[in-house]
Parts: sequence; C-alpha cells; structure tokens
Amino acid sequence: MASSAQFCFFLFIFVSAAAVVSATDHIVGANKGWNPGVNYTLWANNQTFYVDDLISFRYQKNMYNVFEVNQTGYDNCTTEGAVGNWTSGKDFITLNEAKRYYFIGGNGQCFNGMKVSVLVHALPPPPSSSAALANSSSSAQRVHEVGRLMGLSANVVAAVFGALMWFGSNLI
Repeated sequence: MASSAQFCFFLFIFVSAAAVVSATDHIVGANKGWNPGVNYTLWANNQTFYVDDLISFRYQKNMYNVFEVNQTGYDNCTTEGAVGNWTSGKDFITLNEAKRYYFIGGNGQCFNGMKVSVLVHALPPPPSSSAALANSSSSAQRVHEVGRLMGLSANVVAAVFGALMWFGSNLI
C-alpha cells in the first residue's frame, strides 16, 4: 500500500523529470504564422516566456525572414547591427537569457507589422521540498503550484497528477 508521502515523492520526481525537457515552443502568431497584418504585440502579451524556451517563426521561406535586433532597430524597423538573421521558414530560436528580445521582418516587412518583442523571465526556483507543497490548502492549488514552480503548464501537471492518482488508487 502506497502512503501519501510516497505518492508526493513520486509526483515530485515525475514532474521534476518532465521539467528538464519541458521548454515551451512559442510559435509566433500561432496558426497565422509570421506574416504581415498580424498583431504580434497582442500575441506576445498572451504568452509567458522563460529562459530556454523556444520562439519559432513559421513563414514562406523565400518570401520573409527574421532578424534579431536591438530596441532601436525594432522601433525604427532597421536591421543595422542585427545580432541574428534566419531564413529557413521554420526558425527555432532559443531564448537563453532573461531579457527583452526584439525580432523584425526584413525587406520592409517590419513596416507591415512583422515585428515582435518578448520579455523572457528567469526560471522560477524548484520547490524546496514536498512539505512546502503539502501546506497548500487544496489538491488543485498544489497541482497549480507544482506547475508554476517547475515552469510547466497547468494542463501538463494536471494530466500527470491525474495519471498518478489513477496509478496510486490501483496500488491500494
């Protein structure tokens, strides 16, 4: 028979392992991709970016491109002094620092709205112990807290938690 302490331990280990490989891939513009006429500010404001997440640009290869620029380049739609240039049509860029990143489309496309700025946050610290999680007042709060602390989405943590609950109940 599994105790609740064993269950919490297994949950912690499983979620910790999942967090190691759980960087989020943020597809710019979602299903609209990297194209003129998309409100990328609105898109970015609905995302939370963490260090080691990916930002992906999807577009027609020979039509568009992506430049990483500084704030001046972003504000003025200029690629002078760009620190990165991608042209594959499926560009995966690792956000490896906690800072603000600026991306624009070249060939004048920035003036058509192809520009996005994202703020990348440092990863939250891992939980100090399972006892800290046990002090939460409900299972739902514990699931949310585990996800927040591990940088996982609530849906991933809830799915893992549900699977472990099912697994645990079948052990007893």
